[in-house]
Amino acid sequence: IGVLYLENNLITGAFTPERLEILRLLSSQVAVSLENAILYTFVEQKVQERTQELNEKNLRLEQTLQQLQRTQYQLIQSEKMSSIGQLVAGVAHEINNPIGFIYGNLSPATEYVSDLLNLIDLYQENYPEPVEEIQDEIEEIELEFIVEDLQKLLNSMNVGAERIRDIVISLRNFSRLDEAEMKPVNIHEGIDSTFLILHTRIKEKSDKREVEIVRNYGQLPQVICYASQMNQVFMNLFSNAIDALAFLRDKQQEFDHKPTITVSTEVTELNTVKIKISDNGSGINSETLSKIFDPFFTTKPVGTGTGLGLSISYSIVVEKHQGNLSCISEIGKGAEFIIEIPITPVSGNYS
Repeated sequence: IGVLYLENNLITGAFTPERLEILRLLSSQVAVSLENAILYTFVEQKVQERTQELNEKNLRLEQTLQQLQRTQYQLIQSEKMSSIGQLVAGVAHEINNPIGFIYGNLSPATEYVSDLLNLIDLYQENYPEPVEEIQDEIEEIELEFIVEDLQKLLNSMNVGAERIRDIVISLRNFSRLDEAEMKPVNIHEGIDSTFLILHTRIKEKSDKREVEIVRNYGQLPQVICYASQMNQVFMNLFSNAIDALAFLRDKQQEFDHKPTITVSTEVTELNTVKIKISDNGSGINSETLSKIFDPFFTTKPVGTGTGLGLSISYSIVVEKHQGNLSCISEIGKGAEFIIEIPITPVSGNYS
């Protein structure tokens, strides 16, 4: 394991048998110490290597667990969205038939009423002095008011029927959750349909002010994408924006501006569609902003958020559509999420 070399060229007999014996004993102790040191170094190296291996395995296990949790949540979200879509589709289908019947009959009913009113006018012209019984009935039913108000009533019913028909169309558009393939879709219809689903969270309540929705829509072509998944992204972003405006919506507080969500769309020079969703809430600080798309990161109270909504939205936009999802925010100036996806996918694999 080593060599002990001593030399003395000044005197003879410097290394006596006794001294040599001491050197042999010391050499043995040194050799044992060296062997122990080498063994300790080897063991320590092995421990470090093993520790590093364990740390790497733990990291891989943690990443795998996070991926499994994210996949599980995404499956739950997809199932939930699918359930919502099926419910909405069923409601839309059930409403569509009777409202179609009502809407279709309003036009001939208006014509019939108009003809009857014209007939009454002819009777009044030819028989200006009706018998007492008819005169009493005219006064009893307030004929003049009925003639004046009946057309307004029919017009109001027509407007209401058109509104219900538009709602049914929006519901059917949102419920296209079983479309697994990419298809050309109207992005604006998806946004409007999502707002319709969130209507109860947007409208004014006893303790909350209404959220104003501002639509700055550009001229967009049909965008080839996964309609149901993009609806899920809109749902996540709009829900977060509504949550961010919760403080502004408090009717017990006075604010100089109304809680507002603004949606802007445009076509870029890169043949992509850019969708900007902004709110005028309290904003996001820089530390939170750097983690906002990380899985399981959330600033919401325990039990109200999983920290996966934005992560899944990022995955849908970036991985599924080869696009980009980013966020710009300043404290006190609200936040703006920017979605950018190609109008036509690069791969061209769609039906």
